Amino acid sequence: MELWEQISKQRIKHIVNSYHLDGAEASGFESYLQDLLEQYPRPLIELALVETLIDRWLNVPMVRGVEFLTEAHQKLKDWESQPIVSTITPEQFHQIAGLDPTPIFGSSEYPPTCPIVRPT
Repeated sequence: MELWEQISKQRIKHIVNSYHLDGAEASGFESYLQDLLEQYPRPLIELALVETLIDRWLNVPMVRGVEFLTEAHQKLKDWESQPIVSTITPEQFHQIAGLDPTPIFGSSEYPPTCPIVRPT
């Protein structure tokens, strides 16, 4: 595994651990997450996790475990057939995830020239 892959996987683990997203079903969650890592670019997974967190923020108790990943996976599937339009800004991503938003949104020095799109 290359260094960038290790770093991006650590970023995803940071989001999961920060919000205890694995829930009580850690082994099923890890297996499902590994499947997603093999299917989708890691920055899109990060964005889907954060977007799902925002969608579920006010639900008490918050959805966790495989059910949470299922919702994030649905976002990823939706993005396969339509443009990716994020509901959050890079600053909000940073506040929620505690991570640099550059891998997801690009450089903050220059405004984006087009919306976020799925890599080909």
